[in-house]
Formats: sequence, structure tokens, C-alpha cells
Amino acid sequence: METISTFLTQDHRDCDDMFAKLENTVASENWNDVEKEFEVFYSDMIHHFDMEEKVMFPAFEARTGMQGGPTQVMRMEHAQMKQVLEQMKQDVINKDKNHFFGLSETLMMLMQQHNMKEEQMLYRMADQHLGADTNLVVNEMKELERA
Repeated sequence: METISTFLTQDHRDCDDMFAKLENTVASENWNDVEKEFEVFYSDMIHHFDMEEKVMFPAFEARTGMQGGPTQVMRMEHAQMKQVLEQMKQDVINKDKNHFFGLSETLMMLMQQHNMKEEQMLYRMADQHLGADTNLVVNEMKELERA
């Protein structure tokens, strides 16, 4: 059985890989490819946040009764990362490599710290508390359409 931990941790890795590819393309200043890759990366990140915020977090909160705990912190961190992504989008439009890389460092730190908290704590808690419903939650996340 696939767990929330394995599914969402793999999605973290996929987003990390796309981010690394994007940074390499920005370094080459191939702006047509940068625009395409940024769209994919942005879409992947928003979809990841949506899987958590629209499916996994509500299921976890319903099961545990925790409304203001770890999921609230994760939502705040998602909002921070979305702000950075919006600024990076402007840098892609403006072809501003230097500012993009300043923001990408910030995003990388935010992502690393955030992912560690989710992978080492929240996902394990979710797997534990959701028990037999874990597979259902993973399937709902897989079926969630991209915005």
C-alpha cells in the first residue's frame, strides 16, 4: 500500500528535480525554455500545495481534531512560497536572471525546511492517524485536477 509519506515525499523530489532543471535553464538564459519550464514548475508546486490543502490536511484535521496545529503552519509556509513564486514569475517575464537567483535561494531554503517538517513529522502523523483511510486519501490526491 502506498502511504501519504511515500506519495508526497516522491512529489517533493519531483518538484526538486524540476526546480534544479529550471535553475540550469535560467543560467543558460534560454528564456523561451525558461518560460516553459517555469510554467511546469509553478504548476507542479501549486498542485502539490492543493493536494495537501484540499485533500490531505482536511482529512488529517477531521480525524485528529487539530485545526490550529501543524497544518496551519504548513498552510502559512505554502503562502510564503507562493509569494516567492509570484516574484520569480515576474523575473522570468523581465528576464532578470540575477534577481531570479536571489529569489531561488530563498525558495530553496523555504522548501528544504518545509519539506523536512512534512516528511519527518506531518506525513508520518497523517499515515498513523488516517490508518486504513490512507489509501483513499492518496487516491483522492492523485485524482485532484490541476488548477
